[in-house]
Amino acid sequence: MENNGKSEYTLRNYAKLLKHLSKNTNMSKPEEVKQFISKIDGSNGYKKNLCLAYNKFCEYYNMNWEMPIYIPNPKQIRIPTTENLNMLIAYAGQSLSLKLMISKETGLRPVELMNLKVKDVDLEQKTVYPTTAKQGAPRTLKMSDNLTTRLQAYIIRKDLEPNNKLFKGTAEKYGKSFRQSRNHLAKKLRNPTLRTIRLYDFRHYFATMLYKKTKDILFVKQQMGHRKIETTLVYTQLLQFEQDDNYTCKIAETKEQMTELIEHGFTFVHEKDGLAYFKKRK
Repeated sequence: MENNGKSEYTLRNYAKLLKHLSKNTNMSKPEEVKQFISKIDGSNGYKKNLCLAYNKFCEYYNMNWEMPIYIPNPKQIRIPTTENLNMLIAYAGQSLSLKLMISKETGLRPVELMNLKVKDVDLEQKTVYPTTAKQGAPRTLKMSDNLTTRLQAYIIRKDLEPNNKLFKGTAEKYGKSFRQSRNHLAKKLRNPTLRTIRLYDFRHYFATMLYKKTKDILFVKQQMGHRKIETTLVYTQLLQFEQDDNYTCKIAETKEQMTELIEHGFTFVHEKDGLAYFKKRK
């Protein structure tokens, strides 16, 4: 698989799946493996991944087996609130907090973020040029002033060179660190809702907010690095948020107040009696 250009992330995932099968079944007996997979108390998506991994094993050893078909059950994406994501970012340690902030503002996959090099970041233009995973199209992502300042200070503090990776470790370790910090905060605040937020939800949040802002599904597809438009279409669920979500409302009387509200993410609603009304999702 490595010789065929598969990523390290894919190799590690397949190795993990095959290790699980080898611990619980006789790998030389396909029917036994098939029976074990069928009885697992797991999702169809997980069972499908086990079958794909074992299929590679059978190909390598020239073993014949009829791979069962498991169709993953579709799941609606749950978008966390801005407030909860900001709490998780603020509570995390310095390095983890910076990673989460990048995830929230750019929608990078964890593996893409952990593969970033210093030279992939343009601090002057406030942009990131990631190497897109899953053979997706290349893209340029914008960063806020706050994120750019934090990232610049981090690079200087760590004395990083252009070819250095921004962060040490792997996507798996990033996910593990996030879950530990998230669970600790959920326990501290006695807020079980926080435990339902996954690292990938930062990426989903980015896509949903971008679609809400632009209503341009093709632009969202490009910014997410998706190969298929069907993958991106799920974010049109945002239209439902327009009806159901809670908003913070503000009123502006002057151009300066209007400018300040827009810079802070508020959306203009309407104007009446010389007052401009704005709203922003909580």
